[in-house]
Amino acid sequence: MGLYLLRLVVIVVGGWAGGSIGLAHGGQLAGVLGTAIGAACAVGVCLLERLLRTIPLQSYLHGLGGLVVGLLFGGIGNYLLGKVPIQDPVVSQALALVMYVVCAYFGIVLGLWKGPELGWRDNSSEWFGEVYTSRPKILDTSVIIDGRIADICETGFLEGPLIVPQFVLKELQQIAGSSDTLRRNRGRRGLDILQRMQKSVELDVRIVDHDFPRIREVDAKLVALGKLLKGKVLTNDFNLNKVAELQGVLVLNINQLANAVKPVVLPGEVMHVYVMKEGKEYGQGVAYLDDGTMVVIDNARKYLSQHIDVAVTSVLQTTAGRMIFTRPKEDVEKEVSIEGR
Repeated sequence: MGLYLLRLVVIVVGGWAGGSIGLAHGGQLAGVLGTAIGAACAVGVCLLERLLRTIPLQSYLHGLGGLVVGLLFGGIGNYLLGKVPIQDPVVSQALALVMYVVCAYFGIVLGLWKGPELGWRDNSSEWFGEVYTSRPKILDTSVIIDGRIADICETGFLEGPLIVPQFVLKELQQIAGSSDTLRRNRGRRGLDILQRMQKSVELDVRIVDHDFPRIREVDAKLVALGKLLKGKVLTNDFNLNKVAELQGVLVLNINQLANAVKPVVLPGEVMHVYVMKEGKEYGQGVAYLDDGTMVVIDNARKYLSQHIDVAVTSVLQTTAGRMIFTRPKEDVEKEVSIEGR
């Protein structure tokens, strides 16, 4: 809202300055024409400012610094302008005001949008005077809705600031306001997870008010922001993972992490499971470990709804997860005893 008000002030001042110059050198028609030209130039200045928004907004401290620098350049510009012989004092005052407003405007905008760039380094990041030895982690919509990221962060395995772009927050709000019940519940869950992470004193979660107007897709914006901040994208989206890697942006995939930390089982090991349902093949039973891994049990139909010991025969790793193939321990022991005879 403040930026729009600032633009409005620039346009009003531009129109007033143009009208004053027109009235000073002509009649009422020249004044109207000057007002139109001045306002048009001010609009052009605002449009030019939009093209400069390629750096994330971090602090109004940068804007204050930009304002000081802008006014300094405005003073220099007016000093040089004073060397030009202008007879009409109204024109001289109008030009001086325009010089100050334009320089202050560009100073504030450049300070807000480009100031944070000075704090990012190759191997460390600095925001608000704080130095981080690890790269920032940029969260996408899917990983926030998934919710496991909150548990992972609370364990202390992730270091550095967690970045939530404004366009990701906007997408979450759109999902939460969807007419589809399932989609709406997913969006609300994502907002709840984000609120939980923000309330944690151990986590540094920051909302980045930054966008890429020329990029429409959220995934492409995440990749662009990852390049800009030299950070890592946190996701569980397979497609985003591949696109980011192709463009040289580091990715932390929650699904890959989940598969990596699952306990290793070897053929011959014995497990205690609950036979939950029948399998696809005749006589098979299916059980699940606490982490959701499917355990397929041969000749276990008779053990439905029972806890039994099974021996691992093989493990199959797929892109969707891991499957463990087993047989009832009793059957294996019987075969061993028969072979021993």
